[in-house]
Amino acid sequence: MTMLSLITGASRGLGRNTALAIARRGGDVILTYQSRADAAEALVAEIRALGRQAVALRLDVGDVASFPAFAKQLRAALRDTWARDSFDHLVNNAGHGDYALIADTTEAQFDGLVNVHLKGVLFLTQALLPLLADGGRIVNLSSGLTRMSFPGYAAYAAVKGAVEVLTVYLAKELGARGIAVNTVAPGAIETDFGGGAVRDNPEVNQRFAGMTALGRAGVPDDIGPMVASLLSPDNRWVNAQRIEVSGGQAI
Repeated sequence: MTMLSLITGASRGLGRNTALAIARRGGDVILTYQSRADAAEALVAEIRALGRQAVALRLDVGDVASFPAFAKQLRAALRDTWARDSFDHLVNNAGHGDYALIADTTEAQFDGLVNVHLKGVLFLTQALLPLLADGGRIVNLSSGLTRMSFPGYAAYAAVKGAVEVLTVYLAKELGARGIAVNTVAPGAIETDFGGGAVRDNPEVNQRFAGMTALGRAGVPDDIGPMVASLLSPDNRWVNAQRIEVSGGQAI
C-alpha cells in the first residue's frame, strides 16, 4: 500500500519541500495550509505531475476548537481519494517565528507561539490519533535554537524545547501501537521564516554560515529529503530522538 503522509503548513517553506520529497519517493500527501489556498493547490498540481496523489485541506493549527471538524474533513478525504480510513505519517511542521528580546516579548506573542507550536501540536496529534495507522510515524519540527542561543528567539526556542519533551512522551505512550515519534531540528535555513532573514539578509546569512562546520546556511533541500528518509522503513528503529539537521552549527 502506498504510504500516505499528512504535513501541516505545507504550502510553503520546509513543509512544501518535505511534501515534494515524499512524493518523489513514491508517497502520497495530504497537505494543510492556513491562508494560501493558491500556493497549496499549486503544490497539489506539482505532486500530481510527479505521478502521486495529493489533497490540500485548510487548517489553523492555533485553533484547537477547529480540530474535530478538521478530523471529520480528513476522514472524508481519506475515504473519497484513497478509499481508506487511515494515514501513515503525521508531520507537525506548521509554525511561525516571532522575533523579540525577552525584555520586549509581549504576552500576545508568547501565547501565539504556544498555541501554534505546542498546544496545537499536542491537541492536533490527539485529534488525529484515531486516524493514524498502527506502525505509523510522527515527526515534530523543532529548531537548532533549542541547543544554541540567538538573541530574540527565547520564547520561540522555549516552546520548541517543550515540543522536544512532548515527542519523548508521545513515543512512550504510542509505542504499544508501533508508532515511532521523533523530532527534527533544522538549523538556519534559507526560507521565508522569520521574515526571510537568513534567505534575504546577506549579513545574517553569512553570520550563520560562519557558525556552521560545512560553511553555509541551509536550504530547504537539506531538510525535506531528510524528513522523507526518516519516515521510510529504513529508519523504523529510530524513535524518541531529537535529530538536528544543521550542517554542524555551533559545534
